Amino acid sequence: MKTFEKPNPDWQLAEVNIACLKKPAGDPLVAPFVDAIDKVNAIADRMDGFVWRYTDASGNATDTSVDVDERIIFNTSIWQDLPSLERFVWGTVHMSFFRRRKEWFNVMEKMHFAMWWVPQGTTITPQDAMERLAYFNNNGATERAFDWAHAPDIGRWKNNDSR
Repeated sequence: MKTFEKPNPDWQLAEVNIACLKKPAGDPLVAPFVDAIDKVNAIADRMDGFVWRYTDASGNATDTSVDVDERIIFNTSIWQDLPSLERFVWGTVHMSFFRRRKEWFNVMEKMHFAMWWVPQGTTITPQDAMERLAYFNNNGATERAFDWAHAPDIGRWKNNDSR
């Protein structure tokens, strides 16, 4: 399987992920997830290799609408490299929330996650991130957008249902 290496040693890893809540954000069904967003983001912010994440007036990205369905939540961030993002996703409390995702989220028909390499100093708008995700859904994995399966030397996702 083709993997997409860092094109330049100074480049960093961008990621976008979206999810569709089963109920609106104020509903008790999704409260355990919504109430933990700040905690999980604070852990990410302190991780070695964390560079940047998109935030809006809420302090995270919960006020940012990227779809007509208001239950779609959005996150995009930049990491120093693949191992840094991998450690956060699969090696912190984030994993315990990931394991419980079926309690809070609907299964999405298309891919909900993509990564790509960016020059150091890049920031990403929600529109930029959603365009990358749409590109991935329309074209599959390329250097423009790829998933864990196309990430070089990364394997913790294989032990988890990440699709």
